[in-house]
Parts: sequence; structure tokens; C-alpha cells
Amino acid sequence: MSRRRNMNPFAIAAAAALLLSLTAAPSRALEIKRMTLSNGAILLVSEQHQLPMVTIQIAFDAGARRDPQGKAGLASLTADCLTQGTTQLTAEQFSQQVDFMGSSVSVDAGRDYSQAGLTSLTKYEDKTLDLLAAALEHPGLRDTDIIHKRDESVADIRAAQEDPDYVAGVAFRKQLFGDTPYGNPEDGTADSVAKLTPDDVRNFYKTYYKMGAAVIAVTGDVNADNVKAELEKKLASLDGTVTPQSAPPPPVVAPGIHPTLINRDVAQATLILGFGGVARSNPDYYRLQVMNYILGGGGFASRLTKVVRSKAGLVYDISSGFEPGKFAGAFSVNTQTRNASSNDALRLIVQQLRAMQQSPVSDDELASAHRFLIGSFPLKIDRQSAIASFMLQVEIYGLGMDYAERYPKLIGSVTREDVQRVARQYLHPDSMVLIAVANQAEAKINVASLSGPAPASMPNAAAVASPVKAAPQSPPGG
Repeated sequence: MSRRRNMNPFAIAAAAALLLSLTAAPSRALEIKRMTLSNGAILLVSEQHQLPMVTIQIAFDAGARRDPQGKAGLASLTADCLTQGTTQLTAEQFSQQVDFMGSSVSVDAGRDYSQAGLTSLTKYEDKTLDLLAAALEHPGLRDTDIIHKRDESVADIRAAQEDPDYVAGVAFRKQLFGDTPYGNPEDGTADSVAKLTPDDVRNFYKTYYKMGAAVIAVTGDVNADNVKAELEKKLASLDGTVTPQSAPPPPVVAPGIHPTLINRDVAQATLILGFGGVARSNPDYYRLQVMNYILGGGGFASRLTKVVRSKAGLVYDISSGFEPGKFAGAFSVNTQTRNASSNDALRLIVQQLRAMQQSPVSDDELASAHRFLIGSFPLKIDRQSAIASFMLQVEIYGLGMDYAERYPKLIGSVTREDVQRVARQYLHPDSMVLIAVANQAEAKINVASLSGPAPASMPNAAAVASPVKAAPQSPPGG
């Protein structure tokens, strides 16, 4: 539920050339050098000399899961404020210097980590890094700038509350995770952000922006040893570390379907069904990727799309997915349908969850999942920013420097029996949270009906036996 910004201005122009080079020589392109700085930060460098560009990304243990109780949105607001000038530069002067070089400097807070970064032409890398280092080591954090960004954030959140998808997502997280670190939207709520003070922002920055707990990823037209020496010098004062955060209990939904019905004067109902998921470290992660691709993550190739959209004609778009993170995240199915067809759509969704558990998937479904997940993997590293993000994930989640080479085998070794086993273990069709943002008078949501048979005109689980050869509309996450 976050409103992310700061598009990389070089990404579109560079993507095609870099993808070609990665495809032609993947082992060379993905060579990663791992080093440790004297302040404790882990440094990963992948030298890519095809283009005169450099990308640096730094992950700090300062994500939204660190928001104190009652201060949801503090991590996001702090990240936004770090690029509002330094002790020596106003916000306008800082932006002007970045723009003059055609560079990009950003700090954003996600759910688990905040990420500071830059992209620049090689000839401006030194000066751009100076600006990023100044923003991180000596941020202005003036009262006026903080209050301005706070008011902007509150206005953005209030505008987002007009979007049924946003409203449903916020309600889903709150009902599933409650007051645990994942229970709030990353940007907070309008009420929580409005109460944040400049001192809250400054204290959060001083507590969590520590290089001892950071991971740095650098890729582009660089020399690894030179980069290490440069970072040692320019980020020297951000010493110290962050106390590890204890994992909260994983979310557990009691037996039954637990509805939150939000009344809106809308033509279509927005529906989310879900339950607790897994952490990224879960050993079944790759089996779950394959299972979910077949269930609802594979676009037109998925069962949910074939049954609920193509055969029943109830929805235009439907998808399912796990949200793995540092801690156990969520599993959800998301869709929109006419108010009056809400119960039929929900019933078919529940049926497909059960069908995944009842019998192994077909050989064709499994082969399709293998082909797509393995074949689309290079798209995760098709440009510098993607390579840098990939390296951060490799380090943060302990995937190993040879992860790119091992990934095809990790996916390709998943069997039909594996898929059925994880479906039985991790899908919970009889214990779910349901969020429905709808015209409730027309939708008439009836959770008791979800355990009954589908109407005679509706396709059942067996109707998905023949695979659809159309490619998914977009790569599933993971």
C-alpha cells in the first residue's frame, strides 16, 4: 500500500542493451565481488562495463516494520525527508545539483528495509555519490521541510483512500496482522502521519541509519577496489549498528471466513481473500512459486483466470500471490467483480484453493510453470537497477553468490507431488480473512455460501484440465 516514487531516468534507454549483454554472457555479467567495509557494511560489486553508468543501492534496516507503535508511516516520512537538502544545501539547491548532472538520488522506505541510492553517468559518479553521502551523513532535517513532506504525505494518503483497491489492501493488512510490524500500510495512515513530529523523524534517522547493519550493492562501469575505497571514505561517519528485531508470531486465522464489509457506492466490488503466508527464508519458497503460478500467479495460464474470468466471465483480472519478507507475510487472492456476482466469484475462488489440495496438477501445468519461471528469470536482472536490487536480495536473504546459476534447478526440480504437498500445507481455504469494498446492498456477501457447491452454470475444478497456451500478462512476483 505504498506510493513509491523516483523512477530511474536512465533505465528505459539502457534496458535493451544491458539485457542483450546479460543474455549473451550471463556468467560474466553476474560475477559478484563481496567485501566488508570497516564500518561493518557488506559491499557487493558487479562490474558491468557495457554502458558508462553506475548504480548504487544501500539497504538500511529502517523499513516500515520499524515504525514505533502509534507512529505508522514514520519510516516512510523519514526516508522522504533525507533528500530534502543537507546541512549545507537547501532542498532546492540539492535537487538542482542532482538534476544538473542528469543523475538520480533517492531514499525510499519499504516494508522491511529503506533503500538509498543513486544512478549517474560514470563521469558524474563521484559528485553524485558526494550528494548521496551528504544526504545520509548530514541531512538537513529542518522543521519546515519535515512538516512540508508530512503534509504532502497526509494529502496523498487521503487521496488514495478514494481508491477501493487501496482501502481493501489497508483493511486486509490490519485484519490479518493487527498491531504487529506488518499491520499498517508502509506510508502509514492519514491520522498517524499527521501526528508525527520533526523530532520523531530526527530520532528515527539517528536510530536506524547505521552502516553496520547495511548492505551496499554497486553495479556498472566501476572498479570494485576503487569503489570500496571511495565508500570507506565517504560514508565513514555512519558507524554503529541496529539491534535485530524479533520476529513476531506468524499470522494465524481462526477457522471460518472472517469478513470485513466496507460499503462504497461503486459499480464493482473489490475483493481480497487471504491468510498468513511465509517468510522469504522458508525452505518451500520455490515450491510455493510453482504452485502459485499454476493457481493464480500465471496470468492467463493460471487456474483462477481460466475458471473465474475465461469460463465464468465474472472478472476481468484476478491473481493470487505470497508476500514473503523478513517475517512471515500474507497470501491473498485479489479481484474485482460486479457487486451482484461477488458471492459466485468468491465461491469459485475457494473451490480452486481446495482443488489445488485435492489432486496433483497436470504435467502440462507443471511444465508451463517451469518454463515461465525459469525463462523469465533474466528479466529480474535486465538493467543496472535490477541487478543492484537482485544483489541486495541475495545478501539480505542469504541466497548465495551463485544464486542466479542455481535458480533454474531450484525451480525445475519441483514436482507435481511437491505442488500438492505445499498446497495442502500452506493454503487454508477454511480459515480466511475476507475484505469486500462494495455496494453492500447489491453484493449481499454471504460467507456461509462459500462452502457449498457452485451453481450448475459455473465451471468446477475439473474444468481447468486443459492448459491455455497464452502467455501471462506480466511476470509474477518472486
